[in-house]
Order: sequence, then C-alpha cells, then structure tokens
Amino acid sequence: MNPNNNHLVIMAGGVGSRFWPMSSTQMPKQFIDVLGCGRTLIQLTVDRFKDICPPENVWVVTSAAYADIVEEQLPEIAKDHVLLEPCRRNTAPCIAYVSWKIKAKNPKANIVVTPSDHIVIDGREFTRVVTSAMKFTADSDAIVTLGMKATRPETGYGYIEADLSMACPSNKEIYRVDAFKEKPDLETAERYLRRNNYFWNAGIFVWNVNTIVNAIRVYQPPMAKIFERLLPYYYTDKEQELIDEAFPACENISIDYAVMEKADEIYVFPASFGWSDLGTWGSLHENLKKDAHNNVCIGQNIKVYESRNCVIHTTQEKKVVVQGLDEYIVAEKNDMLLICRLSEEQRIREFSED
Repeated sequence: MNPNNNHLVIMAGGVGSRFWPMSSTQMPKQFIDVLGCGRTLIQLTVDRFKDICPPENVWVVTSAAYADIVEEQLPEIAKDHVLLEPCRRNTAPCIAYVSWKIKAKNPKANIVVTPSDHIVIDGREFTRVVTSAMKFTADSDAIVTLGMKATRPETGYGYIEADLSMACPSNKEIYRVDAFKEKPDLETAERYLRRNNYFWNAGIFVWNVNTIVNAIRVYQPPMAKIFERLLPYYYTDKEQELIDEAFPACENISIDYAVMEKADEIYVFPASFGWSDLGTWGSLHENLKKDAHNNVCIGQNIKVYESRNCVIHTTQEKKVVVQGLDEYIVAEKNDMLLICRLSEEQRIREFSED
C-alpha cells in the first residue's frame, strides 16, 4: 500500500442540533467544541487521521450553507477539496460525488469515509485498525465497514451481523458480513449483545476508488451517470454550477441501502477504540471522564455539591455552582441556558425548537 494514495473523506453535511443550546441547524454539532478541549468535532476528526492520510488528501463534503464554517475551522484544506452540496440527499450521492472527483486525478486512490461528529477515545488503536483495513482494500474489490464491539443493548445504532466462522486469509481480523440490521428494539438489542457476532455500525467505510465507483455503477446506475457526465468539469470553474444543477436529481438514499446491502464483497473489521456517535447528552455522559459522583463537568471553574450523575457544560461562564441535582443536564451557550433531566432531553429539545 502506498500511503500517498490514502484519502480521507469527511461527511459533514448533517444538521444535528441535539446538543442544544450549543448546537443548532445554523451551527450543527460537528462544528462545536462538545468536549471543551478547544477543538470542534470536525477538527478532532481531521486530527485522528494525521498518521493515516497525507493532509493534501483530506476531503470534506458539506452543505453549501456551512462553507464558511468549514473554511474557518479547517483552513489547511484546499478549497477544491471542500465539496458543497446544494441540497441534502443522504450519504450515497455525497460519496458518489467525492469518489468520482478523486478518481479523476488519482485512479489508485484508497479511501476511508467517516462522519464528522463522532468521538474516538483510543487514537492509537483507531490508527492501527484503519491502517490495517486500508492495506486490505488497496488492491482488492473489498468494501470494509468498521464494526464496534457492543458494550450494551443499544437501540440507537444499526448493527452488522458477521460470519465469524472464518477470517479473511489476508487479514485475520476481517470477516464477511452476513447482514445489516436496522436499529432494534430493546429485546432484540439484548439478544444481539448475548451473541458475539453482532457489532454496532459506526458508518466508517474503507474501499479503493475503483471498487466504490464500480459498485455505484452496478447498483445505482442513474446516480453514476450524473457524476460520470461531470468528469470533464471537475476542478474547473464550472464544477459548482453544474453540481448545483445535477445534485438535486440524485435519489435521497444512504450508502447502506444504495450499495452495502446489495454488494457481494462486503466485510467487517470488528474493533474497539472507545467510539461514540455522540447522539445525545446522555452519550456524552457515558463516554467522558466522571468525578467520584458520576458527574461530567466541562468548563473552567465548576463547583458541584450534593449532585450526581449530571452533565454540566458551561464553558462561557467564569464560575458555576451546582447543588442538589441528580441525573440533570446543565448547559449554556450565548445567553441560552438549559437545565433539564437527562431522561427528558428529547422532549426538552422539541420545546426549544418551537
């Protein structure tokens, strides 16, 4: 594998506002410092690939509405490597667009695709797993998805059912996929957890550019034709105008439905590196370091008394004192303050959007 052929594609078009009041449709969670570490989630995503892909091979696909935010937060990425979607069409058109554009200049490209708003705790293990998967796909027709080893009966994730009876000869950590499973109910999730061949679908994919382009040609021919016709215009002044015209004609479909569930050479790399998609305040609480009373505190000067099982995110205040709370969220941003039970965050978020 030639590391200079390694490319990173970051999907950053989501409009997630689950971390209200910090996030909103104008400033989705991928562009905010959820962890209070001085780096936004998309910046942390770029950071964790620094030993996997050369910086000149990093791509971001995002909404045209977020172009200025991406440029501000990731000034090191070349402007023609920031692809702007004129409308939301899910992950398949996003991946098709960037794949055809990469192939136009580097037909030997080896690609890892990742969401922009996840966290990884064990960066060293993450680098090892992704590098190993990319070696596997560099000269093969394989599509690899990373499967997270389940630690609880999670109903918020899709699952991957793997055939663990025989590992791939060229990589003993990679197995064939038997099936992709939708987000389950609790009883089904508990059954998955009892078995050792079900893994969370992290939405991180590895393939070489010819493999994914050919798969889209086979399983989504109308979509393939759209981006094939634009080949003469990639990297030109006409590209964005033509994308704005053509992109809305793409089917609104995920890469899972469009390709993964149909293709034959689909594999899973079971892994464990402290992954979370940070879908809720509760998931933030679960994944970060806690004090002796199970509180997660993110801010410069937070004092907690007689409180437990809380998430307190107050990075803009000089001093915050919390007393007598159990399983609460306390979060502030730009003159907005949220105080609610962790169990009620979905309902409170709906109120906040009114």
